[in-house]
Formats: sequence, C-alpha cells, structure tokens
Amino acid sequence: MNRLTGKRALITGATSGIGLETARQFLSEGARVAVTGTTQATLDAARKTLGNDALIMRSDAGELAAQQQLAKTIGEAFGGLDVLCVNAGIVDLRPLGQWDEAAFDRSLAINFKGPFFLIQALLPIFGNPASIVLTTSINAHIGIPTSSIYGASKAALLSLAKTLSGELIPRGIRVNAISPGPIATALFERLGPEVSGSIERQIPLKRLGNPSEVARAIVFLASDEAPFTVGSELVIDGGMSTL
Repeated sequence: MNRLTGKRALITGATSGIGLETARQFLSEGARVAVTGTTQATLDAARKTLGNDALIMRSDAGELAAQQQLAKTIGEAFGGLDVLCVNAGIVDLRPLGQWDEAAFDRSLAINFKGPFFLIQALLPIFGNPASIVLTTSINAHIGIPTSSIYGASKAALLSLAKTLSGELIPRGIRVNAISPGPIATALFERLGPEVSGSIERQIPLKRLGNPSEVARAIVFLASDEAPFTVGSELVIDGGMSTL
C-alpha cells in the first residue's frame, strides 16, 4: 500500500507499543517518519525496529521548551509537516487521596500541555492539507476508579480535537482523535496480572486490542482517504465503553 507516499509525519511517544507500530505502518505506507521517545533503551529498540529510514529523537513530551525545539528540528529535517500523531502520554492511576500537586502537574503536562504547545509550535510548518491525530482514551468517557487525572487529561485532549478542528480547518488542517481501550502493550502489562485480568474481563470481545488495530485506524485518519473526517473520534475498545 502507498496511502502515505510523500507525506512527512511526526509521531510522538513512538518507541514502543501503539506509537512504534504506527511508525512501522507509516513507513510501509511510504511516509517519511520522525518519532520521539524519552529513554535510551526504547530509543535504541525503536531504531532497531524501524531502521535508518526513521528519524528517531529524544524529546520530553511534557516540557514546553522541548516542543519548540522539536518543531525546529522537524522543520530543518523535513522542510514541513503533513501528519502529526500525538501518542506520547503517561498513565498514572491513583486513588483520590494519594494525589499530590507534582504528580497532578506531571500528568497534565505530558498528556495535555505538551501536545497543545507542540501543535502551536508546528503551526508554521504544517502543509495544506495536513492531518493531526490525537491519541485519547476511553477513560475520557467512563468512570474507572483511580483514573481521575488520567481520564481528565484525555478528555481535555479529546475536546482539543474538536475545538482545534474548527480553528484550523481554514488552514486545511484536519484534527481527529482515536480513543483506544485496553491494548496489549508493555504499558498495560505493568498494571499487573490481577488488574489487567480484571479489565480484560470487562471487554465484550473478551480480549485485549492489538497495537496494529489502532495503528491501522491512525493510518486511515492520516491519509487522503479521510478528507471529510474532521473533529471526529474513533473508539477502538472491543465494545468496552459502548456495550
């Protein structure tokens, strides 16, 4: 397939899980791809998986200055940008009584503030047309215990997909969101077998999603196959939030 041939794409948080699989599919669809991560181990693993065709960079998704530097680097490397996939995020689950200001600020910085200011910084180099895909979560819709801050941060990102769609459509920039449910990634595995097993039993399909199932949806939204899809949310959760 060549659905992304010639498109220049940045995928944040793409050194593992959904992001890494998305980068792999983007490359197979003909895109030029840049990915970001935070740890040397995952950066090295992504380089091994994606090869020399991808631009792999360390970048802190929650740091304002890092967003500005990332936009500058992309502009110099690609000359412009056609697709932005915001996938970087943090899942910090705590009971209400265990939250402090530092943890609160960190979750909001990585999951919402960083993406907002990254889009702002990239605005001068976006092509026309261009596509932005924001990775939110079904936690924006359902009241899962201990997910108060995570759910709120993803709800904010989901709202951004709609408000920025209205604002950026005159520039030819489409903004859409995907909201995955539980996906079989290392991040999910870190919840432990008891928690992960309990969540899996709540999914009507009785299985976890696969990163490739989410990545294929992102490819669609990023491609020219979705020119009339604007401000939309695609829920990929095996029916967990709807059945």
